[in-house]
Amino acid sequence: LPLSTQLTHRLTMVVGKGTASFGKRHNKTHTLCRRCGRVTYHIQKSTCGACGYPSAHLRSYNWATKAQRRRTTGTGRCRYIKTLPRRFKNGFREGGVAKSQKKRAA
Repeated sequence: LPLSTQLTHRLTMVVGKGTASFGKRHNKTHTLCRRCGRVTYHIQKSTCGACGYPSAHLRSYNWATKAQRRRTTGTGRCRYIKTLPRRFKNGFREGGVAKSQKKRAA
C-alpha cells in the first residue's frame, strides 16, 4: 500500500476502547424514564434499567439490599400513610360534624 493510504487508514481505524473510540460516541442509548425520572430508559429495548418501566412491578432484587433501602416505603412523603395512625385511633370516621367543646366543658 502507498504511504498516503497507510496514514489515512491508521487514522480512521479505531481498534481499542480508549481515547480514539470516545470521539465516536454520540448516540444516546438511554433517555428520561417517565416513571422514575432517571436517565435510564433504554430507547431500543424500551425498558427502564432503574425501575423496570413499563413493567407493572417496580424493579428490585434481593442481591441489591442498599438499593431496596433507598426506594422503600418511608423514603418519600408518605401522603396517605402518615395520616393512618390518627385516623385509625378515631375509627376512620369521615364527613361528620365535630361536637361542640363548649357543651362538653359545661
